[in-house]
Amino acid sequence: MVFFSNKSRPYHLGPYPLERIARDPDVRGREVELPGVARPLNGSGSGSGSGSNFADAVEKYHQIFQSLRAEDIAEGEAPVPDDLARRAIDIKGSAYFLNSSQVGITEMADNCWLEGDSMHDHSHAVIVLVEHGRMPEDGSLARDWVEQSVAATADFRAYEIAISIASHIQKMGFSAIAHDARYGDVDLDRLTVLSGLGIRTEAGIVNPYLGGRFAVCAVTTKYELATDLPLNTRAARKARGIAWWLGIGGATSGLERWRQNSRETHLSKFAMESIDKVDRPTTLIIDEEVPRVPKRASFFDRAVHGDLGKKSQHERTRFSFKHPFAASMVKQIMAMVPHQDGTVADTTESRCADAVENTRAIKSLSYLLGAELTGICEIPEYAWYSHVDNGEPVECHHNYAVVMLIDQEYDTMEGASGDDFISGAQSMRAYMRGAVVAGIMAEHLRSLGFSSRSQTNANSEVLHLPLVLLAGLGELSRIGELVLNPFVGPRFKSVVLTTDLPLVPDKPIDFGLQQFCSSCWKCARECPCDAITWGDKVMFNGYEIWKLDAERCARYRLTNQRGLACGRCMKTCPLNKVVTWDGPIATQVASWLGINARWMKSFLIPLAVKLDDWLGHGIRNPVKKWWLDLEIVDGVCIEPRKGVNQRDLDLDRHIDAKTQKIAYYNANVMPPPNSHGIAIFPNRKEAIAAASLLETPDEARERIKTGGAKPEHYNPTPPLDESEITERADDLFNPYKKVGKAD
Repeated sequence: MVFFSNKSRPYHLGPYPLERIARDPDVRGREVELPGVARPLNGSGSGSGSGSNFADAVEKYHQIFQSLRAEDIAEGEAPVPDDLARRAIDIKGSAYFLNSSQVGITEMADNCWLEGDSMHDHSHAVIVLVEHGRMPEDGSLARDWVEQSVAATADFRAYEIAISIASHIQKMGFSAIAHDARYGDVDLDRLTVLSGLGIRTEAGIVNPYLGGRFAVCAVTTKYELATDLPLNTRAARKARGIAWWLGIGGATSGLERWRQNSRETHLSKFAMESIDKVDRPTTLIIDEEVPRVPKRASFFDRAVHGDLGKKSQHERTRFSFKHPFAASMVKQIMAMVPHQDGTVADTTESRCADAVENTRAIKSLSYLLGAELTGICEIPEYAWYSHVDNGEPVECHHNYAVVMLIDQEYDTMEGASGDDFISGAQSMRAYMRGAVVAGIMAEHLRSLGFSSRSQTNANSEVLHLPLVLLAGLGELSRIGELVLNPFVGPRFKSVVLTTDLPLVPDKPIDFGLQQFCSSCWKCARECPCDAITWGDKVMFNGYEIWKLDAERCARYRLTNQRGLACGRCMKTCPLNKVVTWDGPIATQVASWLGINARWMKSFLIPLAVKLDDWLGHGIRNPVKKWWLDLEIVDGVCIEPRKGVNQRDLDLDRHIDAKTQKIAYYNANVMPPPNSHGIAIFPNRKEAIAAASLLETPDEARERIKTGGAKPEHYNPTPPLDESEITERADDLFNPYKKVGKAD
């Protein structure tokens, strides 16, 4: 870090240095003697009745999460530690991973429950605090949209986290329920004080770092946990001193927070505006030759249909959410799917005629809701799937894509191997947050009269990869079917909002990644299934790409029994770094040189790759491991049956690119788009032999220059004639609907 590294800061302490504030146990004695508080009238809390389009969209999603509040407790208790402090680390870590600003835990007292309620038999409460987002600039369209709803947005964010934490505890077999300010059963002010997150003043409850600009929700539970003491009032009032500004103890520094808050709200916290813009992506895309492909062609979808065999088909129902924390977010993801599209207002909002102002406003809105990076592009026809899951054709019905990246979070990835029992939760958290962000934005835009749809992991009509590339959020990498961003590397998931709102597209970027990946094989070296090529780029279905062996990758991720899915390539990539003022100075310097001193790359890249290994980047940092390793089998958590992956770096591993066998499933061997429920087994031998059909990028350029015909293998498999379909599984499952089941 610039001043103090967070490398040795335990994850569960969070981004604020609460541990540096003195505590006062006498405060609890005073609080529990106070009279109880009556229940407020339903709907009287912040966020209801403000009358704005955006407020209504936030309220709709708040109600979606409210509908998930009921308990759904596993039949058996998980083998959790007897150590209450270790339990608390898991729960606090979960909340911080979901982007809680601060977390505290307290024992319940009688007056913590609202008067007139039959008290639950819950003994403990987890309090989740979320900082209010930044208000957009005066006079901006974004300000008009959100001015009355910043507090309500934070309220919803806190409730989103509380619902997921409650579900996590429930899936471990313990009673738990989430509470918000309007529909909960607890005195949130009292719990905030008792858990050490606030002090009581004449003006109300105040947080030592945030003042009154925060929202609070709680989870009450029978799950016993180590608790926090209330804050010492005098010490709390002096919290924002020099230690705060410098980030002593590894907490996020006040200086870094100042830097972020000094940027305009339509800009992310990362300086994407400093990256070179180009008219075309840095890899060749022959637009007129890229085929539209069916969703049925994705190997994860092929597993659903039985193409990869019974084992992969079964594991598709649980591979990424067989851990209680990962599974805790699935019902939220599925609850939002029916609301991704909807009715559009009859008239368009007159102030939304200016594409430039719309673009600034939509980006400000995305950052308020929780996106890390946002870009915009026009949608090429080939970015739309040709057919969706059930074989129905897709209509290309929107002009623009608002592409948003959700960071899968550096510190948690530091504590993991990349393919252990937190990997699936990293995906689920990003998918849930992305669905929330894009869903609320789409709801808001439809209310302004513009057709819009959120395109999420659970239900998308578009391929995200080309849109991330065209929206200027990264370049294609050696990892293959994955774009790298100059500030968060590969550790993100994308979500897309397609819309007809007039917008100004961003340009693709060039930060020298093609040269970097040409000289770095770390992701290929560390891939546990050898799915990443050691060879050169080829032309695949109209793209210049380091082609991943997608079948081999999917099979490993589906059947990984010592963890959930896999993210080893993200974990070990040299560009998986923290590039902020709180990041290591060497990383900041290397990032600046990589972006601005391109002439030095031939010298810097080999050195940087060797230094990355020498410094141990990519090994596990045990201080950052906060989660418990558990596996859901038949709906109940047990200790992982096959153990847990504990990979670090394999510096001596090498594969000769000439002998590595990559399977290329070109468009002409994809399953028919309407073969849902019919197993179409891949022919791997033929797919390996298909390497001979592929052009090099130079050969493709020469062919285009001389007017050569499009390769035959770019033509996708046509639909089956309905008369050819003699057998089909009409009750084809949705993988999300059988969470946590196993033999």
